[in-house]
Amino acid sequence: MAEDKKWYVMYTAPRAEKKVTQRLEENGLEVFLPMVEEIRQWSDRKKKVQRALFNGYIFVKTTKDRLWESLQVQGAVKFVHFAGNHATVRDQEIETIKRLLETGVAVEVDTGEIEAGEKVKILGGPMQGFEGECVQKGNKDYFIIRIPTIHQNVMVNLPRKYLEVIS
Repeated sequence: MAEDKKWYVMYTAPRAEKKVTQRLEENGLEVFLPMVEEIRQWSDRKKKVQRALFNGYIFVKTTKDRLWESLQVQGAVKFVHFAGNHATVRDQEIETIKRLLETGVAVEVDTGEIEAGEKVKILGGPMQGFEGECVQKGNKDYFIIRIPTIHQNVMVNLPRKYLEVIS
């Protein structure tokens, strides 16, 4: 019986996420590289640039027996391990990230530990229906989507009025 494909988390060389994604796709693999747009300020100009949402990480959908093959492309470093096993991300989490990026809301990533906060559900706007955690950061409310397999948290700034506390 053929093994099911799963989303594995690959660590890449610094700033090599786009190239590794391209090389893996050329080899016929399904790859997801979440990208965000930001405005960079130089001394003489501003420019919109695309950057990886998670520095050094891409997601590769493959079978466990083909992981080694994926690592043969230039810029691929290793697959992330978690408690002795290869870290995998559920399809639902990948879809959540894709949907989040499609909304166009401002997103930032926080790799630090976050104190447990209130569980919330978003009541309105493009992210209506999402559930996660609300964290106070400065004078703004942030909505957290946790991606535990890579110890990353996606934070979205949302007005408090859109958040409903759930138990």
